[in-house]
Formats: sequence, structure tokens, C-alpha cells
Amino acid sequence: MNGAWNQADPGVMRLPSGRLVRGRGLRGPLPGGPAPEFAVHLLGREPGPVVWESRWLRWPDFRLPADRGAARALLGEVWTRAADERVEVACAGGRGRTGTALACLAVLDGVPPEEAVAFVREHYHPRAVETPWQRRYVLRFGDSG
Repeated sequence: MNGAWNQADPGVMRLPSGRLVRGRGLRGPLPGGPAPEFAVHLLGREPGPVVWESRWLRWPDFRLPADRGAARALLGEVWTRAADERVEVACAGGRGRTGTALACLAVLDGVPPEEAVAFVREHYHPRAVETPWQRRYVLRFGDSG
């Protein structure tokens, strides 16, 4: 395990703890550099296989996770593994669902829930977290632990 993204690479976000997580859109090409060691795909339908370890979380476009308990557990695993593995979170476009998941990771990392969306928009993508219900999900994510 190498465990380190290059923070300057596209989509890589540094959490306050120093953990690096890459977000991306699966519709785009795979970014250059090292492959993830673990990835979570946030999609309405099961994705195709990849050569690294991955999990699928059913999460329809512009919506919320189908199973919020499973989402919380999987995002907790992402946060833990990001301490020493290259972890990627990805949806089709890389903004709404990915941004929402990254904001939840920020909450797990100690960012107050009411600041997590702004944190992700500043450090990942300015249009991350696309819908009002995704923003509410991040706010409530802080209460569900």
C-alpha cells in the first residue's frame, strides 16, 4: 500500500486531519497517476468491475442513498481507510453525490455539519452538493452517529 494521493492532482481533497480522498466523475476518463486502492461508487445501478477493491452504494442521481445506514457505515470505512490508503469516492458526474459523500467525510473528520458543504465547495468543487435535500442530508449526518 502506497497510501498517498498527490494533493495537487485533480479531485484530491485534504480533510482537516490530513487524510486525502479523491472524488471524481465516472463519466470522465480515469485521472493519471496511481490507481485507487479502494473506491466507493455512488450510483443508481451497479457499476462495471474495476481492478481495485470497490464497493457500490445504491444512490440514484440527484437523490439520497437508498440505505442510509449502509451509507453511514461505508463512509465510516472510507474515512478510516483514507488514513493510509488511496481512497476514491465517485458518482457519474462527480459533483452531487460525490460532493455530498465528501461533505459527510468532512463531518466525520470534525468539520461542523453546518460548515461541511462550504468546506467541500472550497476544497473540492464549487458546485459540489447539488440539491437542497443533499445539503440537509449532510446537516443531519452529524446527528446520526
